[in-house]
Amino acid sequence: MSGHDAFERTLAAIYDAMLDDARWPAASALIDEACGIKGNDLFVGEGPEGDVRVRFVGIYQRGQRREDLERDYLAHYYPIDECAPRFGQWPVGRPVHTRDLYAAGELKRSPAYNEALPKGGCQDGLRVRLDRPDSSRIAWNIGDPVDSDGWGTSRIAMVKKLLPHVRQFVCVRQALVLAGARSATVTSLLDNQRAGVLHLDRRGRILEVNDVARSILRSGNGLSDRKGTLRARAPADQVRLARLLSAALPASNAPAVGGSMRLRRSSLLSPFVVHVKPVAVPQPDYGARHVAALVLIAEPGRRQRINPEVVAATLELTPSETQVAVWLAEGRSVREMAEATGRTEGAIYRHLKQIYRKQSISRQADLVRLVLSLADLG
Repeated sequence: MSGHDAFERTLAAIYDAMLDDARWPAASALIDEACGIKGNDLFVGEGPEGDVRVRFVGIYQRGQRREDLERDYLAHYYPIDECAPRFGQWPVGRPVHTRDLYAAGELKRSPAYNEALPKGGCQDGLRVRLDRPDSSRIAWNIGDPVDSDGWGTSRIAMVKKLLPHVRQFVCVRQALVLAGARSATVTSLLDNQRAGVLHLDRRGRILEVNDVARSILRSGNGLSDRKGTLRARAPADQVRLARLLSAALPASNAPAVGGSMRLRRSSLLSPFVVHVKPVAVPQPDYGARHVAALVLIAEPGRRQRINPEVVAATLELTPSETQVAVWLAEGRSVREMAEATGRTEGAIYRHLKQIYRKQSISRQADLVRLVLSLADLG
């Protein structure tokens, strides 16, 4: 298979996985094949430098998730990994060789470099920061090359071609999870009441909208329906929106690619974030109007309403456990919870362990997802 064919096949799999992360293992395996690597990992965190909280870790090798390696790294190596603070200062979007993030002496004595990375097949890999403006910390770790050719020009070029699409995968997945649509289809998203959803045909004309999107378009504050097409309120935003839609709906044989942008509203309101995802059109289509692009409109500043009584009753938690669970879902750190309650951080961690035991889970990310699934109920 040529490099071009491998790229297009992998790209299609990444965009398929955006609506259902159960498809990510297959996409991850194709990334490994296209790049000629042993595996690739995604790390997602939140918070300022020096206080980044890990929200998600996904270590995959040839499409197989290695949760054993995830647990081992987070429990034993992440707190002492010397490269973590240096990587946090590395420019976004620029790949760096993993070994270059360690000092000469650390290459010899670092447990993370000499124990954890060989287990994960990424001691000779690359890392790329794909952070978002909303303070999400996204890292894509690319595993060791499968052969002795090392990091040649063509291999690095493939990584660079894929990295914006991997970043877009994480952005769309985050938006869908916050919208309560963890696993969805293009059609079922129209029933979602937490985010704006629009279907566009191959010419960029609006086919369907959900109630949230309809309300946004009617208000005209940021985005409007202009004779069946999307128009941004600000001229500069309209230029970017047109470019985004053109990339997702190419008139030529170029591959359709998605993207995201911030879309300004009035000065009193936080901006929307618009995600555009191409949708494969069945062939031959005999000229019928099919959905060719999905547009998702998210409002990052909007907090989901979490009813503590619903959380307590549903998860069978004590009042103290409920407070910790709700605060964690709202983004507070263990330190912030300890300061707010006058307790020690150890006491907060004990509450978390009790909650984990009751819910048969093991990570903060699992608890956050569980609590957010109850948002807006009751």
